[in-house]
Amino acid sequence: MTFTAIDGVPHHLRVDGSGPVCLLTPGLGMCWFDWDRVVPLLARRRTVVRFDRPGLGLSGPARAWPTLMGEARRIARVLDSAGAVGPVTVVGHSLAGFHCEAFARLFPERTAGLVLVDSSVEEAPRACAAPVLRDAATRACGTLLSAAGVPRALGPFVRRTAVRAGRYGGRGDPAPSGQVRRAYSTSRSLRAVLAENARYGDEAAELAALRDRFPLDAPVTVLAADTGGGRRWLSRQRALAERLGGALRVSAPSGHFVMLDRPRDVADAVLDTPRWPSPAGGGSPTPGD
Repeated sequence: MTFTAIDGVPHHLRVDGSGPVCLLTPGLGMCWFDWDRVVPLLARRRTVVRFDRPGLGLSGPARAWPTLMGEARRIARVLDSAGAVGPVTVVGHSLAGFHCEAFARLFPERTAGLVLVDSSVEEAPRACAAPVLRDAATRACGTLLSAAGVPRALGPFVRRTAVRAGRYGGRGDPAPSGQVRRAYSTSRSLRAVLAENARYGDEAAELAALRDRFPLDAPVTVLAADTGGGRRWLSRQRALAERLGGALRVSAPSGHFVMLDRPRDVADAVLDTPRWPSPAGGGSPTPGD
């Protein structure tokens, strides 16, 4: 465990294993430990980088509202702090799928592959029509809930409930209780979750604009969760893979938190994703080692 300052905010950073680098970043309001079941499956063959976005996990409170460009650049800064050399495979779950795709488009020379784990999908995104009012309301909500002691009283419970709802069969949250209390009992975590949720539509619209301006050259794998009844969701994930020129893989049975339900599927998607450019400097992708 280490901390690195990015734009004046202490960011919690973890690096495990050895080999080609892959970066794992989780969905809205989630933490470094949500990848704990995946890391041991990768660490013998990959250097695995994890971090907490501002306000989440053990990172310091955010100083600015999240933006897609900001999150893509944050990934680059995290990789710099981790000493990553050469192209890396970026792995984004849910909302962080937006962040990783933006990174791959903005930093093609640093991207060896892109894995989207049950990524968020917005076919017709629209930014908020009144962002100033939206941000003010979000800030006021965070202030009121924090003053009422809601994070300490309900934060861990809400986290556990959300994870149970997002897992196949309603399975429980495997994260240690001490880590959950430390990460979700603070006003900074509440404010971060509210901010990420409030800016979701804006980030989706930013990504749509990026897709028109910056090509995506890296190999892409879309790993979709399948509970057995979500055919519409699978069709949207398939359409995402086709739009990005990537391959669709299905994790079944699994809820939205694929890294908790089927960590081996996530690890295999990372290890099987071709790396670009090839280690020998050739012009075609090579399978992961």
